[in-house]
Amino acid sequence: MNNKAAIITGASRGIGRGIGLELARIGYDLIINYAGNQKAALETVRECEAAATEAGHAIKAIPVKANVGHPDDREHLLNETKKAFGRLDLLVNNAGITSIGRADILEAKEENFDQLMAVNLKGPFFLSQQAANWMIELLKAGNVNAPKIVNVSSISAYTVSVNRADYCMAKAALGMMTKLYAVRLAEHGIRVYEICPGIIASDMTAPVQAKYDKLIAEGLTPMPRWGQPSDIGKTITAVAQDYLPFSTGEVINVDGGFHLRKL
Repeated sequence: MNNKAAIITGASRGIGRGIGLELARIGYDLIINYAGNQKAALETVRECEAAATEAGHAIKAIPVKANVGHPDDREHLLNETKKAFGRLDLLVNNAGITSIGRADILEAKEENFDQLMAVNLKGPFFLSQQAANWMIELLKAGNVNAPKIVNVSSISAYTVSVNRADYCMAKAALGMMTKLYAVRLAEHGIRVYEICPGIIASDMTAPVQAKYDKLIAEGLTPMPRWGQPSDIGKTITAVAQDYLPFSTGEVINVDGGFHLRKL
């Protein structure tokens, strides 16, 4: 096999699993990163391998435990990818945690702020740095062609939630991080994208399902439905398959039109 290879952080459930399934269907080997839920990660592995087989591909999907907020874990994640596949064509920075305790901005705790920023911002920044340097080496050796980095952001990057200030700030910063890496890596032929999901059905949104059911029914989004993890996955497969060859630093909204203002 000479499949292309991808790392998907936070891939055990929800959006990460949806991304894995869609990449498996186009024949990508996968590193399924997870922080703690091994059972869910193994289920993702099984589902991805089955999806690939159904689509006529033979792939490998390998679970790797790593907390992207920790330097040693990021190093471990890259080393396991090198051992398994010897190449990296796509890094998907998807791992993230929600605001711990969802405290009002006037009551937010510093330790919770630091924990979220480590996973949601510092982790993607330094993992992208390490991955990009390896991608440059692979390009020089002729072992990959047009590798890519995709950052999974959120409508919270520009939509205020005063009880999730740290989450909103981290996602907004992820947008600038995308632009910075896009400019720096363009000369090497590495393209960088920001995917901006809207209201997506997942473990993270399950506790507020009733709230969003009502808002969607009342017209919150022009497209009157919940987004699905597969919606994000399909968007990333478009990037992975070079359907945006003259774009980089682009924000791709996958939000049912939430970002559109209307009168």
